[in-house]
Order: sequence, then C-alpha cells, then structure tokens
Amino acid sequence: MSCLAAGRTAKAIRLYKRTLADCEQTLGSDHPYTFRSRNNLAMGYRAAGRTAEAIPLLERTLADCERVLRAVHPDTLTSRHNLAMSYWAVGRTVEAILVLERTLADCERVLGADHPKTKAARKDLATLTDEPQRRTDS
Repeated sequence: MSCLAAGRTAKAIRLYKRTLADCEQTLGSDHPYTFRSRNNLAMGYRAAGRTAEAIPLLERTLADCERVLRAVHPDTLTSRHNLAMSYWAVGRTVEAILVLERTLADCERVLGADHPKTKAARKDLATLTDEPQRRTDS
C-alpha cells in the first residue's frame, strides 16, 4: 500500500496487477489472498479516479468472498464496504446505502459496536444518508 499511500497510483496499479496474476497462478482464484489482491487492485483504480473499473472487480470479489468465506468474514465485510463506497463515488447512492446498511448490521452483530470496521461503516453510512449527493471521483 505504500505506493498508493504516496500517491503513486500508476505504479501501485502495476504492482497490484502483477500480484493478482501471481496469486491467481500459484494460489488459485478462490484463495483469500487472491481476493485481497483483487480488492487492492480495485482500490488502486479507485484512488486513480477509475472507479468504473474498480466496481466490477469489487463485485466479483464480494461474490467470491461470500461464496468461499461466507457473508460475515472480515474480508467479506471489507469487500462489501469498499463496494458500497465505490457505488457512492459514481452516484449509485441508493445501492451504496443498501450495501452499507447490510455491512453495518453484520459488523455490529459479528465484530461488536466498538470495532474499527463497525465504526467506519457507521460513519460512512451516516455520511451517505446525510449527504446523498454524487461525489465526483469517478
């Protein structure tokens, strides 16, 4: 994440693509590390303002996480949260709110009210429901 955090999105995306290809080749498409790598690539796209490219990756990752890891696994919750915020970024606010409501409910039930993932989902849901205007980072 250091390239992405440093604002070097093009380099981060190249590295994420390579890592994802390596994970798929060595671990297979249903391995949790492969899911994380695909999620990282999607977040790189989002950071580069390429949210429309990130969304299909996040949708696939979420579907795979739910199928393999189940709906309340921490990686699944992270994928769902990232997808919700990506929907919001491209103006799909109603979908974002629905996905984030489910994420928050699952986080509260599984992780507890004070867990950082739960707090983040709660904060973002409050933002979306208080200010449902379209963001412009797509």
